[in-house]
Amino acid sequence: MDIPAPPVARRGHAALRRGRVSVPGQIYHLTAVTRDRSAYFAGFHVAWAAVRGFRQPAVLGDARLLAWVLMPDHAHWLLQLGQDPLDKVVSRMKSASGVHANRVLARSGPVWAPAFHDHALRREEDVRAAARYVVANPVRAGLVERAGDYPFWDCIWL
Repeated sequence: MDIPAPPVARRGHAALRRGRVSVPGQIYHLTAVTRDRSAYFAGFHVAWAAVRGFRQPAVLGDARLLAWVLMPDHAHWLLQLGQDPLDKVVSRMKSASGVHANRVLARSGPVWAPAFHDHALRREEDVRAAARYVVANPVRAGLVERAGDYPFWDCIWL
């Protein structure tokens, strides 16, 4: 009797892509980390350069950025997808912010790790609660006592 081999565990970037779909109008909570979790965005000018990159209308296309926070070594975005596929929008956001950050850092090479984590919000989930979770990230990380004291975030409801 042949015994089937156990399933191979998916690791790394392939596991993050498994089951990913792009649904126009869907709201996604996205997390992207820097390469090697380097704190590229710890400096004020570098962080603002990165923010300018990922908030450009040409970069977002017809997607809508509802809330975001840029941490020293990662970002959270609450994004409502337009017609462009999710991976293309995130790729443009990471590319543009990386180019802008590299100019300030006087360096070249990748800023972001190649993959990202996404979570499609379900109808019953509260989008505003997800936005509060995103912008409260610096408080949970111990960087500030109040979200309003952290300069690198925004939310359409505030």
